[in-house]
Amino acid sequence: MVLRRVFLRWLFPAAFVLPLWLFVGWIVFSGGSGWALLWLLIAAPAVFVTQTLVALIVRGRATVRTERAASWRDVIGVALWQLCVIALGLYDGGTFFPLLVLSVVGAFVLVWSSLVQLWREARTGVTLLHTTDGTGYIPPTRERPRPRVEGDVIVVTENRTTD
Repeated sequence: MVLRRVFLRWLFPAAFVLPLWLFVGWIVFSGGSGWALLWLLIAAPAVFVTQTLVALIVRGRATVRTERAASWRDVIGVALWQLCVIALGLYDGGTFFPLLVLSVVGAFVLVWSSLVQLWREARTGVTLLHTTDGTGYIPPTRERPRPRVEGDVIVVTENRTTD
């Protein structure tokens, strides 16, 4: 549980650290030509947007908010994708393009996986019923805990009169 909580806190800072790592890696490991710089100017914002989108989708799920921890599926998926982006920042000549393809495919799979988890949670969450006059309401369920009432209960009724 601790690892999942730490990982959840890491999602938003990673949106800034990973693109920065791509720039630092290009400088330190001599990324080379102007083509690599052009790729970098496209990849860094793409990594930022993808990481931010995944972080928002993951944090938007009710189970993540109640547990304050990401799911194991999120942890494994995001960790593999981030490792691929980190390896991409090393700019090794022989593995650069396979890692580039893997990171792009991984980004799409990661967003899809996060959206599927969000959809499954949202679909089973709340049932909204409507009355004959169109008013919507959520039917009471037995799963909701009733608050304990201790002490005196005061009921105030309101009678509306029309003039």
